[in-house]
Amino acid sequence: MSTTATNGLPASLREKMALALDVDDLVHANRLARDLKPWFGVVKVGLELYTAAGPDAIGAMVDHGLDVFLDLKLHDIPTTVKKASRVAGALGVSYLTMHAHGGAAMLRAGAEGLAEGASNAGLAPPTALAITVLTSDDSAPDHIVPNRLRLAIEAGCGGIVCSAADLKSVGEMAPRIIRVTPGIRAAGAERHDQPKAVTPKQALDAGADLLVIGRAVTLADDPVAAARALFAEL
Repeated sequence: MSTTATNGLPASLREKMALALDVDDLVHANRLARDLKPWFGVVKVGLELYTAAGPDAIGAMVDHGLDVFLDLKLHDIPTTVKKASRVAGALGVSYLTMHAHGGAAMLRAGAEGLAEGASNAGLAPPTALAITVLTSDDSAPDHIVPNRLRLAIEAGCGGIVCSAADLKSVGEMAPRIIRVTPGIRAAGAERHDQPKAVTPKQALDAGADLLVIGRAVTLADDPVAAARALFAEL
């Protein structure tokens, strides 16, 4: 059996691509997931879709055979984050984000809750991801990412979300941690509110393990053609 999806990416690359379903309609999200599945093995369910459809959004994407990246950027007291993360783990998510600004105790509680929820449901262990700095923020001091990376490591998070500019330094400090990079665009494309945007090839060459791609594809008149063009250099 071929490892290449029809008109899509090889499986080894497809599992590194997360489609950001930043829409408020589950029907629309399902359509995008179905049409773009040859290029994406992961789908990101963020605040917009989760607010609109709740856990049904996760179930629908799991039914498509896709890994779910639940991007809620949890930031609250440790007890609340642990309980919310436990629910997410039981729902079958593969990744869950928490904001590293919440501190090591909060991150640890979230990572533990996530693992407990999945274990109690008989599911594979998911990955807790620590958010370092939002990609829309191009003014964060240089010490922020290393400091928040240390918190994530101390707390037992399996991955970190950072810009492409930070991938090398993160890899040097924590070579085993999963590096997730948002703000992926085609060369010369509109950056919207992502000043640190890069192309898929640039992100992969810099060491990214998972690329988060949304508007570059989902806002296109023809999302399938946009995905094909975006990944052409791969």
